[in-house]
Amino acid sequence: MDVKFIQGDVVLENVKCLDLDLTLDCGQAFRWEKQRDGSWSGVAKGVFLNIIKNGDTVILKNTTKENYENIWRGYFDFDRDYVEICNRLKQDSLLAPTVDRYYGIRILNQDSWEALCTFVISQQNNIKRIKGIIDRLCRAYGDEVQGGYYTFPTAQRLSSLSVEDFEALGTGYRAKYLERLAKDVAGGKIDFEKIKALPLEDARKELLNIYGVGIKVANCALLFGFGFYDAFPVDVWMKRVMEYYPNGLPECFKGIEGIAQQYLFHWARNNL
Repeated sequence: MDVKFIQGDVVLENVKCLDLDLTLDCGQAFRWEKQRDGSWSGVAKGVFLNIIKNGDTVILKNTTKENYENIWRGYFDFDRDYVEICNRLKQDSLLAPTVDRYYGIRILNQDSWEALCTFVISQQNNIKRIKGIIDRLCRAYGDEVQGGYYTFPTAQRLSSLSVEDFEALGTGYRAKYLERLAKDVAGGKIDFEKIKALPLEDARKELLNIYGVGIKVANCALLFGFGFYDAFPVDVWMKRVMEYYPNGLPECFKGIEGIAQQYLFHWARNNL
C-alpha cells in the first residue's frame, strides 16, 4: 500500500481487501453515513472524516498527516494483511464462499469508551433504534465538529447525568446501566488500558463485572473497542451459524475468530 498526501487529502493506493459499505454498515459501528457520491462520513475519536474508495484507491478527504497517522491508520487497520487473513479463513470450506462473496470486511479499531457504551445501548435493540439513540446522545452532549456531525460525549460529560436524563434519549431500561457506566469510567473504577493489557478471558471477566454488561456486550466491546481479535460475539444469528460447526471453530480461525465472526454474521443476516 502506498500513502500520498495530496492537497490536503490522504491518498492510499493499492489497498486490498477493504469494502467500505460492508465494513461501515455491518453492525460494528453506528455513526457512519453513506453519501450520494458513494463516500462515507462519520466521526471517530473526536475527528470528522469523509472517505471514499475507487478501485484499490482510498481517499481520506481533508485529512492531516497527523490525523492519518494517529487515528485513521489504526482505525481502519491499514497495516494488517487482510489478504493473508482471508486466505486463512478460506481454508474452512464452509466459510470460503462467504469470504469471496463479502470480501473486504474489516474490524474497526474503535474508541473503547464509545464501543462499550454503544453496545450497552445495543442490547435487545435493532439497528435503526440504536443509531437514533446514539445520534440523540451525541447531539445533546457531544461537540459539533462538522455540520450535523458530533463527537461522542466523554464519560466525564455523561457522569453528571441522571437515569432520567438517559431515559429522555429513549434508552429505556438501559438508562440505569449507562448512568452507572459513565460514573464508574469517569471516576476511574473502570480502567480501559488495564483491560487491554489482560489476556482475553481475564479481560472478559473485567467487563462482565460492569453493571449491565453481559457476555454478548462484553465480547462485542472486546472485539470492536479493545483490540481482541480472538473475541467471538454470539447472538441469535451466530447461534444459528454455530449449528454448522458442531465440533467448534476450525483451527484456521485461531487468533482471528472475531474477523471470522464478522463474515459469518454478515452471511447469516443475509441468508438465514
